[in-house]
Amino acid sequence: MLNRSLVIAAALGVAVAASGSAAAADVAAGEKVFKKCKACHTIEAGGKNKIGPNLAGIFGRQAALVEGYKYSKALRRSEITWDDANMTEWLASPKKMLKGNKMAFPGLRNEEDIVNVIAYMKEAGG
Repeated sequence: MLNRSLVIAAALGVAVAASGSAAAADVAAGEKVFKKCKACHTIEAGGKNKIGPNLAGIFGRQAALVEGYKYSKALRRSEITWDDANMTEWLASPKKMLKGNKMAFPGLRNEEDIVNVIAYMKEAGG
């Protein structure tokens, strides 16, 4: 049985490959979903850390590297590099993906929301 996050990441990859861009995902819908994230995160370059770290430039970066943010031991010790598959798994359930992290958000249940918010994050500076 395939891991749910791998299925979502594969679907995102197919959509992107078929269209040649992340346009297959709904960036505007992703922006609406990201409103849930704004209580704790900023995403613009130079944005401040809030309850959670600034997410600018997150894709392709190793976890727990935003200067000035105090990460959990679990995240600091992880070897996560944020790509579509890892971000998909994280957004679906941060606690399930990495036990001991301090992110309180329970996760997004709708797979389409995950695909869309990843597309938005990439376009917005993630």
